[in-house]
Amino acid sequence: MEQFKTYALMIGLTLVFIWFGAMLGGQMGMIIAFLFAIGTNFYAYFYSHEQVLKHYNAILVTRHSARELYDMVDRLTQRAALPMPQLYIIPDPVPNAFATGRDYDHAAVAVTQGLLDLLDEEEVEAVIAHELSHIKHYDMLIGTIVASLAGAIAMLANFGMFFGGNGRDRPNPIVMIAMMIIMPMAATLIQMTVSRSREFLADEGAARMTEHPEWLQRALMKLDNYAHQGVLLDADPQTAHMFIINPFLGVKKSFKNLFSTHPTTQDRIDRLELLK
Repeated sequence: MEQFKTYALMIGLTLVFIWFGAMLGGQMGMIIAFLFAIGTNFYAYFYSHEQVLKHYNAILVTRHSARELYDMVDRLTQRAALPMPQLYIIPDPVPNAFATGRDYDHAAVAVTQGLLDLLDEEEVEAVIAHELSHIKHYDMLIGTIVASLAGAIAMLANFGMFFGGNGRDRPNPIVMIAMMIIMPMAATLIQMTVSRSREFLADEGAARMTEHPEWLQRALMKLDNYAHQGVLLDADPQTAHMFIINPFLGVKKSFKNLFSTHPTTQDRIDRLELLK
């Protein structure tokens, strides 16, 4: 079912992308948008997880190099009936974590060194369980696809002026400008909606996996407090939705905070309270 939702989302956003290309550049714009959408979907599905890990300088670890962490993940994956994902540590003092990958056999969990330093063992286990819950429900793939297409729509809007089209095919300039503003915002809203709902589901999954909702409550509170003090190195708005805590909470009065990809930490803590 989750894979079906992913494919339906890919097809739906691709059709919107193509229609937007036609609005901007007529038939030629539609063709260019179609080819661009195919390339974007192909790259997002097969290679985006590798790119995001490389972007954050994530280091692959094994049982030999990080035995306690590796054994913890191994234990949780057995409880969740999942294959062991690749495990990475990001050499950054700001605590955070994310999951990525296109399916169970190509999944990865990445945690920052700051997270391992800040949280106790129970809290780290709760965070890992949260990320494994994302993997269990293919959230990382859905989020990656949405982010890639949202970015592609924004890129198409930025370069809309360069698309051809004659006077018959080209839309009214006022309509075109409006679409160039509305479409990226609509894509961002889709990304936000998907991300927020998935965070609540992953929190619930983590609580049930560990059988201790209070572990994740404590972890979220610590992560939220720290996130207001510093920003993750090389943080990227296109991947912000992947993290357990919005990496831009520490950016004050920024455009990046106008559209949050995460529900408030307090709302998440309150929902976890209902599971006790």
